[in-house]
Amino acid sequence: MTEDVAEAVTRQWREAAPDAVVLDGFHALKHALRFGADVRLTLASDRRAVLALARDLADDLSGVLARSVVEIPADALRELVPRIHTTAVAALAVRRDADANARALSRLPRPAPIVVLDNPRNLGNVGAVVRLAAGFGATGVVTTGDMDPWHPNVVRAGAGLHYATAVERRDLDALPPGPLYVLDPEGEDIRSVDIPDDALLAFGSERHGISPELRARATRLVALPMRPQVSSYNLATSVAMALFHWGGPPAAATA
Repeated sequence: MTEDVAEAVTRQWREAAPDAVVLDGFHALKHALRFGADVRLTLASDRRAVLALARDLADDLSGVLARSVVEIPADALRELVPRIHTTAVAALAVRRDADANARALSRLPRPAPIVVLDNPRNLGNVGAVVRLAAGFGATGVVTTGDMDPWHPNVVRAGAGLHYATAVERRDLDALPPGPLYVLDPEGEDIRSVDIPDDALLAFGSERHGISPELRARATRLVALPMRPQVSSYNLATSVAMALFHWGGPPAAATA
């Protein structure tokens, strides 16, 4: 690649980045493409290595990546991405359509629950929950509070699986419809409760737990089994246990 072309591609990235979703690393790019993301620009410091990864790990994407990956010097890529993934590839994509998210979240009946994270504070935990929700075939992940669930660090932790499920931030008064099952230490043992497909499964923040406002709106309070004197589980672990109890993903969501 000539210096002029490298500069032009770098300029294109800088102009597009403020309004785009950064897909940092091969796995984030792979998942986003598999679930229909509109990827506008893909850059790598070693194009051949990225295409070799595709052949080994995602041969279904080898063709599209061969057509789209643009190689630029490693130093140039380092200036564009705050923390380069070990696979040294990054892409810019259009955020998942808000109207499509809204339709999926508001639909009744639903095929699977929605995970509600009440005022989460840890970006990595939110990304891990998105990844779980996608794997289990959950309808979506809704967050309350001021954290953007599409923050680059959340997308990184979610391995690009924001495109496999509906991910939105909403106020408490705008939560999707459906019975609200709130995870709370004082609730019924979840093992004795059937979780309906239309449920909202609500989890509190890592530090403060469920807010009084959300707890007061609960259809049912349910608790995860826990050994005495153990104070809590990690947020993503709690979500995984609840979704596993619900019943697991439909076959179409396992790819």
